[in-house]
Amino acid sequence: MSVTQQYLLDSYRAAQHGRPAPPAPGAHDWQAVREVRDYGRFRAVLAERPARGRFRAALARLARGGRLSGGSVARTPRPLP
Repeated sequence: MSVTQQYLLDSYRAAQHGRPAPPAPGAHDWQAVREVRDYGRFRAVLAERPARGRFRAALARLARGGRLSGGSVARTPRPLP
């Protein structure tokens, strides 16, 4: 059963019982994305890590030849051309 069919069935049942119709599929997707982002920031604060800019910092470390896991990274010097 597709999401649309389930929504229509739920709407029909709600109408039969005099209840309000459920929200349309996808109506709260962005709210869920925001809640996941906020939860990640909350967990970062609890772990005493920066709450903002972690993704960009990880990409910068990766571009410099470091690791994504953070911590101290031992780098070998690159030979000069």
